[in-house]
Amino acid sequence: MKPILKDPRELFYGGSFEKQDQNTPALQTNMKPQPDCGEESYVGNGKLENRRVLITGGDSGIGRAAAIAYAREGADVAIQFFPGEEEDAQEVAKYIEEAGRKAVLLPYDLRDDEAPSEIIRKTVAELDGLDTLVLNSAQQISQESIEELPIQQVEDTFKVNIISMFALVQEALPHLPAGSSIITTTSVQAFNPSDHLMDYAATKAAIANFTVGLAQQLAKKGIRVNGVAPGPIWTPLQLDQGQPKDALPEFGQDSLLGRAGQPAELAPVYVFLASNDASYVTAQIYGVTGGEAINL
Repeated sequence: MKPILKDPRELFYGGSFEKQDQNTPALQTNMKPQPDCGEESYVGNGKLENRRVLITGGDSGIGRAAAIAYAREGADVAIQFFPGEEEDAQEVAKYIEEAGRKAVLLPYDLRDDEAPSEIIRKTVAELDGLDTLVLNSAQQISQESIEELPIQQVEDTFKVNIISMFALVQEALPHLPAGSSIITTTSVQAFNPSDHLMDYAATKAAIANFTVGLAQQLAKKGIRVNGVAPGPIWTPLQLDQGQPKDALPEFGQDSLLGRAGQPAELAPVYVFLASNDASYVTAQIYGVTGGEAINL
């Protein structure tokens, strides 16, 4: 029998993208083309049976792909999303429920001080516990010059991207038993920052550092902490002022594989890091970058 080989350059959409943008909040439903989050392709194998999962930013993009995969692996899933993204969130809930699992929708703005405690409280109440925490929500707004970068934007980006992680972990820890997993989403931007994403890239570097430091603290509790560093992935984040408009058509085309990545290509990494298969994996950053190197 011949091996099943697929050319990674041609496995997902490899063309250029239309010039497009959306007002905040950007919806995956309105993207052209729509990202592939594994809705039609991901097949579960029972790796996360009866796990109780919270995913921030779980309505679209990478978080959506993780939510669909986790449900098909047997987990109940709560997703936090920015208010206004209900249309995308309802679609994710449908996929979770079609997999026979419970979906919990949590519309919260992570800039609000009370949001982390409310998110954890409702997740634990609805899922009867918590053992897997995927910290994925992010704000990314392109600014060509630091002179044009509003300090309020910097504060909001840090609040959403990294400060909320501290707060969510603090709230979640009393509920996480040994064997639990925390997975952060950092970025290739942490290691090779773009000059128009200074605040975003700085938070992603902080997340990588936070991940390794937290893993050192929680290993003695039997809780693993790892991060995923995506490269250029086609998500709504790119359309909501996340890229210079003129750069969007060629987004991801300069990767070694010659195309942008799709959220579905990250889902197996999030599944692995949450599962017992990764029992000896902690304090690690996994790059899914299309070939760009990451170094910590």
